[in-house]
Amino acid sequence: MISSQLLAYVAILVFCTFQAHSLETFIAAVYEHAVILPNATLTPVSREEALPLMNRNLDLLEGAITSAAKQGAHIIVTPEDGVYGWNFSRDTLYPYLEDIPDPAVNWIPCNNPDRFGHTPVQERLSCLAKDNSIYVVANIGDKKPCNASDPECPPDGRYQYNTDVVFDAQGKLVARYHKQNLFMGEDQFNAPKEPEVVTFNTTFGKFGIFTCFDILFYNPAVTLVTDFQVDTILFPTAWMNVLPHLSAIEFHSAWAMGMGVNFLASNIHYPSMKMTGSGIYAPDSPRAFHYDMKTEEGKLLLSQLDSHPHHPAVVNWTSFASGVKTLSTGNQEFNSTVFFDEFTFLELTEVTGNYTVCQKALCCHLSYKMSEKRSDEVYALGAFDGLHTVEGSYYLQVCTLLKCRTTDLHTCGDSVETASTRFDTFSLSGTFGTQHVFPEVLLSEIQLAPGEFQVSSDGRLFSLQPPSGPVLTVTLYGRLYEKDQVSDASSDLTARALRVMLIVLIPVGFSLSW
Repeated sequence: MISSQLLAYVAILVFCTFQAHSLETFIAAVYEHAVILPNATLTPVSREEALPLMNRNLDLLEGAITSAAKQGAHIIVTPEDGVYGWNFSRDTLYPYLEDIPDPAVNWIPCNNPDRFGHTPVQERLSCLAKDNSIYVVANIGDKKPCNASDPECPPDGRYQYNTDVVFDAQGKLVARYHKQNLFMGEDQFNAPKEPEVVTFNTTFGKFGIFTCFDILFYNPAVTLVTDFQVDTILFPTAWMNVLPHLSAIEFHSAWAMGMGVNFLASNIHYPSMKMTGSGIYAPDSPRAFHYDMKTEEGKLLLSQLDSHPHHPAVVNWTSFASGVKTLSTGNQEFNSTVFFDEFTFLELTEVTGNYTVCQKALCCHLSYKMSEKRSDEVYALGAFDGLHTVEGSYYLQVCTLLKCRTTDLHTCGDSVETASTRFDTFSLSGTFGTQHVFPEVLLSEIQLAPGEFQVSSDGRLFSLQPPSGPVLTVTLYGRLYEKDQVSDASSDLTARALRVMLIVLIPVGFSLSW
């Protein structure tokens, strides 16, 4: 009896102590890293030759980590591929990998570097965290041997994983995540047999982690929020911007708002590959973001966030739109392609108006007023309801107001970075068949619009004031995860053809790592 009472007392004491030291807010940092790439080679280098390249990148990361800590940051996120870059096959990647143990082993590499073999990268990351009293999030490669007793063991006798690691402020390894959804071209890595859902607790909230392309799928991304109630997502990425809907700052800030969590996104800085765009996003608004296609330099961002962000009211994404009466505008619908998907569009021909366009089960409604209707720019309202099958297979429902590249309607959906047309007001809604809808507003020169728009509980994305810049796109980007696997032979054939086309459009030698 005494023993059980003592245990209960200790448990209460630990809980109260944790509560007493918990923080209502914290300082987050993300670093957009101008990665130093290895020389492309078909022959693997030695481990001794691989380490200097990784240390050159770690030198740059050390500068960012030290600077963030001096400015009071509690945690810093660094990008996917940030330690060794890309341009690898399975064999040429191997010298850059280390054995990363399960965090349950209770290991501080800085104090005991040889416990799990030769692990100089983990040792250095651990010491950077410990010496600066800051949580450090990094992306490195894990290797795990296997043999013929495992029917899924690769022919080379090992698994290679794209891996995120987290070291706490004492340098202890507290999280390890193996990327589940590998992007096309990531053949140097294996996906884990089952999706890993990785969380850890701190005095400033509960954290979850996933990598890059994972964000477009249910597991582990949505599961972390809906089933494990994390407060903040850590997101190392090597993201290539795809306009009009999948530029990094645009989509990542929308995901944070749509899911109601903090989101710390650290991207590689490599403008020649359209890789830039990092940010610190709260559920209500971006707190800091960076997009730079002009320089070759990295960028450190810091901002204060709530440790336990207020979760927004549940949105009924079809409530308003289902009650809108469709009125004929007299405009002719037309089709145009957005990132290989055929949208149904209506041109916005007047300075103000109410428009409806439908595709399959999705009807999109737009009310708007422009400051002026320019003759040299065309805007359109578009709808897409279907399975995207290019770099991955995922089902979308998208309502979008966007600027066309030229006055030719067939350019609606092309990549556009600048605009001149200003909107006084806009309100966009749709008859979505999902609760997973991500609201995007992107302005000219690839800028966000913090605090300038809102989502209502009945499913409208509307302006709170005239946007601070000309509009590129206003979008509701819906995901129907349960329909991702719907496919047939013809769509598979089309997807293969489009993948070949996409690979041709990307510079030779670039190993994709979305």
